[in-house]
Amino acid sequence: MGSHARPNRLHRTGARVATVALFGAFLPIAAGGLAQADTQPVTHSAGESDLAGTDTSAPAGQDRSAPETRTGSQDVPDTALTNAYLLDARDGSQEREMWAGAQADQSVSMASTTKIMTALVVLRHPEWLDRQITVKQEYRDYVQENGASTADLQTGDMLTARQLLHAMLIPSGGDAAMALADAFGTGDTMDARIADFESRMNAEAGQLGMTGTHFDSFDGISHGDNRSTARDLAKLGQRAMLQPVFADIVKTKKFETEAPAANGRTRYYTWVTTNDLLSSYDGALGIKTGSGSEAGYSLVFAAKRDNRTLVGAIVGADKEVFADATKILDWGFAH
Repeated sequence: MGSHARPNRLHRTGARVATVALFGAFLPIAAGGLAQADTQPVTHSAGESDLAGTDTSAPAGQDRSAPETRTGSQDVPDTALTNAYLLDARDGSQEREMWAGAQADQSVSMASTTKIMTALVVLRHPEWLDRQITVKQEYRDYVQENGASTADLQTGDMLTARQLLHAMLIPSGGDAAMALADAFGTGDTMDARIADFESRMNAEAGQLGMTGTHFDSFDGISHGDNRSTARDLAKLGQRAMLQPVFADIVKTKKFETEAPAANGRTRYYTWVTTNDLLSSYDGALGIKTGSGSEAGYSLVFAAKRDNRTLVGAIVGADKEVFADATKILDWGFAH
């Protein structure tokens, strides 16, 4: 995670300014707590990308040598990235490696791609989705104190877990991630509940065979050991896309919803995606961006063409990675 700032772009693990409006008398939330997503293309302006970092140096220990292929062919994607991986998702439940960079199994900081696992833990319990959660001042304090990404949740507002998933995955809200970890962890204190939730994230990683991954964060702001590999993140992205709620959220470019505010009025939220691929790549399905001064740039991505779905991951790169993800996907669809 870290500070996201392509010049004039503010983010840490994906900071974006969310649009929030407060209007007149209270209006109840529709069933399920959601407003209909607006899926029309959105023009991105400065400050909207999660992949913005102030430190462009390579993460410590990263090898910048040319990538290798494990496909049995000398033909590889036109990218110098080494911490990258691409798989063919086949029928969704099975996967086949297409290409692995030379450092596809190197564990490095993963920034806001951490939030994929946060979402997956929540989605393992569909009965949680419509539970209403009150926004605490601590969530706002957290993003401010850590320079974290924010969905600009307002203290006292009540949002469902489903709404909070949108707030976490679309504008990359660290405040929303903290709300989910606090609400669904077990313990007598906030710290205990968050620690319990993070232990569930690690248990899930173990079940998925993510041997190069460890979580010590619910949003990607590491406490010293929040890391993954390109191979593990691609696998995680593929599994998360099997969850219809997740797949629907991460393909959304702009989302508008409303929530009861503390003063009895209605709060209106507008969240815009951090994922530029949704507007620039034909067939893009999501998934999640991430960046930071220490973590570098990361991206878990998926696209579908001609009844083929490809899922890939780039982690810990020293430059923005949308162009490289495009090259990797183009190569994959051509093979």
